[in-house]
Amino acid sequence: MKKLISIAVALGMLALTGCAAQEEKSTEVYVFAAASLSRPMEDLEASYEQSHPGVDIIVSTDSSGVLMTQIEEGATCDIFFSAGAKQMNQLVEEGLVDEPSVVNILGNSLLVIGSVSMGTAVEGLDTLGNGQIIAICDATVPAGRYTRQALVNNGSIELPEGGLEAITTADLMEALGVEVSEQSNVSKALTAVAEGSCDAGTCYYSDTYGYEDDIVILETVPSELTGNIIYPAGRVTNANASQESAQAADDFFTYLQSDEAMEVFSVYYFEPAGN
Repeated sequence: MKKLISIAVALGMLALTGCAAQEEKSTEVYVFAAASLSRPMEDLEASYEQSHPGVDIIVSTDSSGVLMTQIEEGATCDIFFSAGAKQMNQLVEEGLVDEPSVVNILGNSLLVIGSVSMGTAVEGLDTLGNGQIIAICDATVPAGRYTRQALVNNGSIELPEGGLEAITTADLMEALGVEVSEQSNVSKALTAVAEGSCDAGTCYYSDTYGYEDDIVILETVPSELTGNIIYPAGRVTNANASQESAQAADDFFTYLQSDEAMEVFSVYYFEPAGN
């Protein structure tokens, strides 16, 4: 009889433990953010989770074009934080992002950078052709589009009928007269220059945080050439989200627009959109 009672008690404790574990399960919020947002998003994720212990913020970072495609293919996502308006607008048109939710949160600047270890003859956008091998993102990446826009506007290359995305890496090499190392996101473009595999390239100002000893800023490309560089964020339509997850996503989305979040972004050289 004592043995049976012990077994019953043990089973009861296991059941209670299972219920407690289920009750303590975190509410998950899935955020897709541009690669250039990786470091501030890590800080914001940690800060938010510390003050909201029942919420698990899951951040995936890559080029905005890759993340857009993943959302189109049905990847689970609650918030899309893009480095360009084009990708956000396309998802809005497809009904995958709630249009009224979209807000421009951050601004940035495009830079021409040089490698400290390798050295470079490049002095800025107009002299990219003086480089040995330059790192530029492909045309699906916002930084790659902004670079192409600037090169069109300064007369380095003509705009084809297909638009900026029709300007291939081969086209850039022919127009500039220099070898171009195509990069799949802006963080990789910065790393290629910082590590000395490329002597120059383009990236965002925010990407240079922590690399001040490895790269030199050769030029801040004027916004007249690139257009305004903005980072919009929006709520992705997630039909599978529970009421708790949807509310947590709304709360974190609001947090991303807060003064507290903006202080974190400013540490990494971002500025508020429109400034």
